[in-house]
Order: sequence, then structure tokens, then C-alpha cells
Amino acid sequence: MLRLKGITKNYKVAGGEIEVLKGLDISFRKNEFVSILGPSGCGKTTTLNIVGGLDKYTSGDLIIAGKSTKNFSDRDWDIYRNRRIGFVFQSYNLIPHQTVLGNVELALTISGVSKEERVKRALNALEKVGLNGEEYKRPNQLSGGQCQRVAIARALVNEPDILLADEPTGALDSKTSVQIMDLIKEISKDKLVIMVTHNAEIAEQYSTRIVRLVDGEIVEDTNPFNEEDEIIESDKVSRTEKDKKAKAKMSLWTAFKLSARNLFTKRGRTIMTSIAGSIGIIGISAVLAVSTGVRGFIANMQDDMLSGNPITVQEKAYDLDAMMNGLDFDDTVELVKTEGYVNVQSMLTFLTERLQNMNSMLIENDIQKEYVEYLKAMPKEYAAVKIDRGIDVTNNIYTDFSVDGSKEMTSNISLSAIKQTYTSVMKETSVGSSASLINSLGDVYMQSISDEEYILSQYELNDGGRIAKNKNEIMIVVNSEWALTDILLAQLGYYNQNEFINVALKSTEDENYNENIPEKERFSYEELMGKKFVWYDNDTVFTANDGSMSFLTPFTYSAESKAEWVGEELEIVGVLTPKENLNYGCLKAGFYYTEEFADFVIEKNTQSEIVKYINKNLADQKQFTTVITTVNGNVEAQGYRVQYNYKYYPYDYKDKDDFVFAVGYVGSAKAMASVMGVVGGMTGVGSSGSEVLYLSSRDLGGEEISNEISIYPTDFETKDIVAEYLDRWNEKGNITVNGKVLTYEERNNIEYMDTLSLVIDMINTMIDVVTYALIAFTSLALVVSCVMIAIITYVSVVERVKEIGVIRSLGGRKRDVSNLFNAETLIIGFSSGVIGIGFTYLLSFIINIIVKNLAGFTIMNLTIGSALIMLLLSVGLTMLSGLIPSKKAAKQDPVVALRTE
Repeated sequence: MLRLKGITKNYKVAGGEIEVLKGLDISFRKNEFVSILGPSGCGKTTTLNIVGGLDKYTSGDLIIAGKSTKNFSDRDWDIYRNRRIGFVFQSYNLIPHQTVLGNVELALTISGVSKEERVKRALNALEKVGLNGEEYKRPNQLSGGQCQRVAIARALVNEPDILLADEPTGALDSKTSVQIMDLIKEISKDKLVIMVTHNAEIAEQYSTRIVRLVDGEIVEDTNPFNEEDEIIESDKVSRTEKDKKAKAKMSLWTAFKLSARNLFTKRGRTIMTSIAGSIGIIGISAVLAVSTGVRGFIANMQDDMLSGNPITVQEKAYDLDAMMNGLDFDDTVELVKTEGYVNVQSMLTFLTERLQNMNSMLIENDIQKEYVEYLKAMPKEYAAVKIDRGIDVTNNIYTDFSVDGSKEMTSNISLSAIKQTYTSVMKETSVGSSASLINSLGDVYMQSISDEEYILSQYELNDGGRIAKNKNEIMIVVNSEWALTDILLAQLGYYNQNEFINVALKSTEDENYNENIPEKERFSYEELMGKKFVWYDNDTVFTANDGSMSFLTPFTYSAESKAEWVGEELEIVGVLTPKENLNYGCLKAGFYYTEEFADFVIEKNTQSEIVKYINKNLADQKQFTTVITTVNGNVEAQGYRVQYNYKYYPYDYKDKDDFVFAVGYVGSAKAMASVMGVVGGMTGVGSSGSEVLYLSSRDLGGEEISNEISIYPTDFETKDIVAEYLDRWNEKGNITVNGKVLTYEERNNIEYMDTLSLVIDMINTMIDVVTYALIAFTSLALVVSCVMIAIITYVSVVERVKEIGVIRSLGGRKRDVSNLFNAETLIIGFSSGVIGIGFTYLLSFIINIIVKNLAGFTIMNLTIGSALIMLLLSVGLTMLSGLIPSKKAAKQDPVVALRTE
């Protein structure tokens, strides 16, 4: 059955090689009890290890069931040890963190036997060695004899052909030794038992054959085997075929359980290692949580911000994206410092280049009527569209304005004249420097969005109110505090002059402040909606001049209405309040007229005399440009202008006759000129004492085509669909608008501005940069954790060397040993990840409570996806850090491993 043919074994040492076995030739019967005797160092254990497949012979051949092992692979040797060999060691070599049953089951587990079958066979094996009822104890709860019985049960459970016993009674007392030897003797009736021992008395008492070794050679064999005595062909065939189908493989689940039990026995160290390994995960998870939280806050605000930052199409606008990409402050010429000389910096060149760059960034769109119709045809579920004609209705809307609230001191004047009156009065007070605030507010009357559903999605109507729809209907929008500014209300005549100027004086603690004049802290809806506003057309309010002054002042404006005028009375039909938590509404605080009113104004005014004059005589500029210069308190006007006479009462007037006559000019300053600080045109005037007013045909309602279109997508996801719709206009191919086919050549290219996307992209880019930087910084903790886990795993390898030897002796593969420690690092990595993620969630909960109370939003949000990624990262990195120790464990020599104490 088993034959050693010319077996030699050499060990390499520092000085060369030592020959331990010198050509052993010996055969063994199918069942007999063979004892190998000899002095220490004669090669007994080496012979046993070679027979057991734990050690490789140098030369010769080990023949098993008639089959040479010269070409055995590692897999063949693993199967051989698992299926044919059972080991019994002097020191038992039980795995301490496994139960008795688990130790016995291990060989069956490696064989791939099912759970139910494993338990059944393991219990039977324990019963045969007399250990009923002890199966769930740990090795440290057993006596030495019981441990050896467990080792014998483990050796027999897989029904091997050969039982190899290395000094099985060496660590036992004489009584227990007898019991163990009787058991082994009984086993030898059915199997080949080869025992190595120093005890000749035991060998002679129990063995059927004694082989003596001296210096690696057989010097005596009391019952040599004759191959002709025993025919084993049938066994050879059956066992060989069986081996071909056999498996020797430890499942990953078994490796996981073994490692988990080992870690549990060292749970204190395991917990500390997992906590230490979680530090890097906590750092990165916290960074991701903050990053996601901030992005979430921005994402939650995006839909809200869409209302305040619509996609816009303008006749003239600066490309903000190009401006941001074009900001380059490193192109200045570096000047060389020379002793005794002063360099000249060319500011002219610098400004010229900047102006050229700004001009190159200017977008000019020729908006066609067809393009407006194309936008109106956009599905309503995508966006609300506001077609703004840029009309300044304040020149044409008149209302009652009172100086002191009395009827005698009340007149019906235009909103422009009210603004000019307040400016004049404030200039004479201690708050004169604040007079410009009156003009800085911007439009007080604006065009509303025509989409009622979209407006009502953001605003609530007051009781009994409605959305303005018709041409003569207007509505009021208040801010989130349900308020309108005093400056706005003053410009609309809701304050009398004394009330408003008194508020201004109070703000500077002026001595002229009058405590007897009550302050208006609020207005009722009835007060707001009860005020009367009337709109008059251009030909009513502007009168053409004749004579010598008609060249520079071709028209005169009437600041005060006349009894015979016929106009359109405007009715305030509703007051809108923003819905709760609305931060960026589509309508800012102010008074709003309808698109129908804009159409009505254009219909009335496009053929007005003043518009015709501009189109005929000022066709290039399409506007009056009035330069007002103040020199030593004297006001001078230059350029084409429309002027008017008005009277105002100084803040310190004494009676109704104490008024001042003044001259005003119709027009408004351009917002872009104010922002850029540049006065364009031919005037070249840009001093602080100068003001440029513009009155264009568009201001007067003389342009049918819109100069600015605002598009309000319903949400941020739909914004991409809207952008695709807008881009389609500029793409090649035909487009059908209201049944009319427009070719690509017939359409002007239109550029739109998406300011919100630019801002959001910039913010997200900044968040990405900060996130990557913080992750890179916190990753250092991960590197330290990986090194630490690698060291801990290496320590575990050193501690479990004997376990490695046991697994290898039971037929476990090198890969199984490697999996054993990979499973250990996986468990530690998983534990570290769970601890890190759990701590991050706890930290997020605490911080979010604090931030929520302080700022009203949550700042940390670790998503499930990010948590899973961090968990996988933790597992992956710890397994990576354990690769080298696990490979080292797999390369352990099983013979050396089994000798380790």
C-alpha cells in the first residue's frame, strides 16, 4: 500500500547541507501497527512527515497505492493529507478558539462534506474515543488525555488509510498513555498506524512491527513487508479514482468563522484595532457628509433660486462665463527697478486692453418676433416665460401726492415727478448725501409674469384678492417680512412729504426732526388697494415745442396732470405674500402690471409724436441723452433733453406759498453705466458732479419687440430641458413656429445667459476642491491605519503559526491559509468601517442639531451610497494591508509550524 523507495532528505544549513535520510527503502502493509524507534536526530519525525506529505523528499520516490508521487502537485499533496492521512501529535495541536466538535469537524470541512454529515461523523468519532458530552467544550477545558483523544478523533473522522502518530503519549501520564495506546492499537486493526516514539517498551508492547533508524538508515525491521504477501490492486484502483474526484479545500465561510472566533478570543485587541482603523474612515466620511450636506442645501435652494435667477435673453449683456474665464491679472509687464529712475506704468494701455476685452465679452442679440413666438410656444410645464418690453411707465402714471396730508397741499403728479421732488427736498437736508437712494431703488412698477399657476405656486393671495390679468389691473407683491420699503411707498405717494422727510431726519438724529409727526409703521390692505393711479399716453404728457428751443428741447413734459386729460385708471386687485420658506421668488417686492397692459401701452405709444421724433431724428441712438452737470451749485444741462417745470416745498417751509420752482429732466441712468463706472457716448463726462439721463423709445413704449426675456423653469431638472429647447433655435435645420417653417438661415443666433448654473458650477467646483483637499489630508490617517493593521495581522500570523500547521496537516491548501488571514482583515476592516460610519452618523446628528438651531439647515448628510463606499473602502484597504502577512502565512513550512510553541 505504501512504499518508500530510495528516499533521501537533505536540509540546507549555513555551512552547506545535512543529509538526514540516506536512501530509505521500506514498504508498509494495509493495516499494521508500525513503531519507528531511534535516537534523537536519526530521522524518525522526518520520515513521518514525508509519509504524511508535510515534507518533501530530496530524491527517491514515495509510492502510494502503486502510484508515484514524484510529479505530485500541491493540490495532490493536499488531497493526500486530507483523504489518506490522519495525524496525531505529541502536543495535540488543537485550535484553542474552536470547540471540540469544531476541531474534529475541520478535516471534514476541508473535504467539502455537508454541515449535517460533518456533525454526524464528528460526533461518531468523538463517541469512539470516549468523549460523549464534551463536544462543545474548548481545549483549555480538557485534560491532556482528553485533548489527545480529540486529536485522534480528528485524525480518524475523515476515515484515512494511514494514521501517523508522533510521540502520542509523550505529554501524558502513564495511566492515560495506556488508554491512548489501547485506542491506537484498536485502530491499527483496520488501518496502517505508523508511530514515532522514544519509548521502546511501549513500542514492543503494542506494535506489530518495529523499525529502528540510526543516522537516517534502517538498521532493523522486525516484520519486513513482502510485496507478494498482499495484493492491493483493487484498492489501488478504487482509491486512485476516488482521489481524482476528491477535494481538499477550506470554504471561505469556514475561514471566516475560524478568524471570527480567533478575533473574539482577543476581543479587547480587536476592538481597539477596529477603533484605530476607523479614524481615517471617520475623517473621510465626515468630509463627504459635509460636502453632501452643503450640496444638498444648495440643491434644495436651486429650485427656489431659479425664480430669482431665471434664464435670460437680452438685447445687450455681458457674457459672465466669458468674463470669469477671461479674468487674467498676470499679464501686466514686469518693470525693472533701477536706482535713480522712476518707471512709468502704462495705465492707458491697461485700460484700453481691459475695455477691448469687455467689448469682446458683450453679447448682442437681435431678437426677432419669431423668436418670441418660439419661446411662447414652449410647453407650459417646462417654464413660465416673461416677455419684457423695457417700458418705463413711471413717466405716464399719475397719482395724488401731498406735502402735509391736506387737500390744499395735494396735487396729482407723475411718479417720475414724485421721485424728483423727494430728491430735491432731501438734497437740502442733513441727509442730502442720501438723496441718490431715491433713484437707486430701481423700478417701482414692473411687468408681471403672465403664468398665474406659476405665480400661485410661490405666493399667497390676500383675502378677496386676485391675480392681475387685464390691462387695467395691477397687483402688489410684498417681501418675506410682508413689507414694502418706505422709499418705494414714498415714490408711489403713500407717504406725504413731511412724513417721509421726517423719517430721514430721525435716522440722523437731526434737530429738525418733528416728534409730532406720526410714523407709519404699517398700511392696511384697504389703504394700499384704495389709492388711485391713472396712466396717460405719450401724446398727452409730452408736448412738442416750437421755436428756437425745439432743437435741444423738442418736447416738454407735464409733471402735473390736467383736468381735461383722459387716461386709463389702474385698479389694484390683489396683494401677494411669499409662501413660507420661499427665499427667491419670481417677483420682488413692488407693484406689477400685466402683459396685456404692456401690449396696450405699446399699441398707444408706438405712433406717438415723441417716439416718431426719436425714430426720425435720433435713429442711431434711439434715445435722448441728457448730461446734467452741477458746478458750484448751478445745474447745467447739455445734449438733447425733455424737461419740465415742477415746484417743491423745502423741508423747512413755513406756509403754502413757500415753494421753490425747479426744472426737471425726464430719463433715467443706465444700470450698466453705474456698475462699470464709465460714461459712454460722445460726452466723455464721468465726474462725480455729473449725471447722464437716457430716455429711449423703448422707455416710452415705442418698441414692439422685447429687449429682455426671462424664462423660469419649473424646477432644476426641467431647466436642462429648457436649455435644450433654447439651444435648438441655434442648431441647423428647420423649426416650425405657429405653423410657419423657419430655416436655419432665416434665424438669428440667440445667446442666453444662465447665471444660476454659472454660480452653482463655481460653488460646486469650490466644494470639490475643498473636498479633495480634505480627503487627501485625512487619507493620511488611512495610511497609518493600513500600516497598523498590517502589523496586527502579522502578529496574528505569528500567534497562529501552529494553527497554520494543523490546517496544512489536515489537507488545507496554501490558499486556505491565506484566506484565513484575509478573512481576519476583512472582519477588522468591516468592523472599522461600521464603527467609522456609525460615529459619523452620530457626529452628523449632533452637529446638525446645533447648526439647525443656529442657521436653519443641516450641514452634514452622509448618504447610504457614500456610507457603503466608505465601508467597501475600509474593507478593501484593510484586506490590501493584510496581503503581505497572509502570503507570508501561506508560505509557512507546515513542519516548522507544527513545532512552534
